[in-house]
Amino acid sequence: MPQQDTLHGYLLRRAAALGLALAAAALLQACSNDTGIDPAPDVGDVIGQARASSTRPPNIIIINADDLGYGDPGCYGGQAIQTPAIDSLATQGVRFSDFHSSDSVCTPSRAGLLTGRYAKRMGLDVPLHPEKMSLRQTITVSLGYLAGKIGLMDLATEGGEAGLRGDEITLAEALRVAGYATGMVGKWHLGDFGANPRHNPRRHGFDFFFGVPYSNDMHPFPLYRNEDELESHVADQSGLTRLYTAQAVEFIEASRDEPFFLYFAHTFPHRPLHASAEFRHRSAGGVFGDTVEELDWSVGQVLATLERLSLQDDTIVMFTSDNGPWYQGSPGVHRGRKGQSYEGGHRVPFIVRWPGRIQQGRIERQPAMNIDLFPTCLALAGLTLPNDRIIDGESIEDLLTADSTQPPHEYLFFYHQGELEGVRSGRWKYFRNFNHYVWPMPVNTKMGRLSNHTTGPLPLLFDLETDPGEAYDVASEHPEVARRLSETMADWEQQIRSNRRGWTR
Repeated sequence: MPQQDTLHGYLLRRAAALGLALAAAALLQACSNDTGIDPAPDVGDVIGQARASSTRPPNIIIINADDLGYGDPGCYGGQAIQTPAIDSLATQGVRFSDFHSSDSVCTPSRAGLLTGRYAKRMGLDVPLHPEKMSLRQTITVSLGYLAGKIGLMDLATEGGEAGLRGDEITLAEALRVAGYATGMVGKWHLGDFGANPRHNPRRHGFDFFFGVPYSNDMHPFPLYRNEDELESHVADQSGLTRLYTAQAVEFIEASRDEPFFLYFAHTFPHRPLHASAEFRHRSAGGVFGDTVEELDWSVGQVLATLERLSLQDDTIVMFTSDNGPWYQGSPGVHRGRKGQSYEGGHRVPFIVRWPGRIQQGRIERQPAMNIDLFPTCLALAGLTLPNDRIIDGESIEDLLTADSTQPPHEYLFFYHQGELEGVRSGRWKYFRNFNHYVWPMPVNTKMGRLSNHTTGPLPLLFDLETDPGEAYDVASEHPEVARRLSETMADWEQQIRSNRRGWTR
């Protein structure tokens, strides 16, 4: 009878696993609040001209790398990887030494960049998965979310939107008010538009789109031009950077006679890592370095195109990354990596070139965040901010031009999986709690609470002026600072609870 007992137990375990999988799949479906009812505002009614001007506003190019670390480019101290084009931007413009993504993973960071708002307001707290996954993938992802829901893993479905809502205003939609042609090339990751076309960048203000819906480790991995699928799955990703670059150059050439905005969001160096034959095995930084050196080549092609078309003086070029490095790459001297609220997860390169308007070779040390790009670009285009919503970012135009030395923010907030973990104020960084491991890894949460064995005593206070590596907790030495920042976090959470979407009318 032992065999029968074993079989009985096996069948029970299989039945339990199936039940758990079905429950998890149901949870994944339930966690999506994507009702399809989010009517877009008439952008021209809520954004206006801030000042009358007879001059053409500057062209704007934002180049956003994927998982590039603060310490990877040469101008930020990197030695293994050669980045002459990115370094030339720093030589010819301003390099920020204390710039942050608004989240340490891709979807919420990109939402923040394009809207000027914390992703918490949009329900985009975690990286979005394809909606059309295999049964095995669906069960795997669902089980992970279920484990997070009951506190067994550090993975949550907070927010639960399936993509960027139509009532959010993107930078592309705003700039069209000022007559900009708008184009996007590369990785979107703000909704699977293959499953739901309303998430396509074309439905969010971009006149032209060429790229992919999400990260290159997700399957299937389709390639689109506008709303047409060109490939159902890109099996060979080694040509992506070159393909993207050709499309970006073509957009610039086609838009040369009018102000244009190009959002160039690279797939790499997110893993799996791929480089074309010309760059393969070329870098001292291994295959990660190969992809970054090809990305740098791409930056060089964009800059060369501007020069060939005599547009360099009329174009502001911004270069940054969506978050810190994942399993490879360098966070510089900073602690932590992608998925963490430590500096290594959030602090990223940010370089801006605008010949004749930005002093060459300057280093800006004031803290700023990618949510600042939305109000900054609107200011550069002569536009007002939307009058119907809270914009969390602040214009850093005066920091770019060195007309101000004041920090744009009194506080910067750091979220993980939709949970507020910490706050930054000047030199001080305070953690109420944090995710200890690099995303996504299981962690002993004791059904929702991290143990002291995992994190050490909490809360934590770091003085980034003397301790940029966040190595020494000084909460006991500065209890008044810790108390103030703790109260600031509580006040901020109350504001979000009372008006999560941040509507003002």
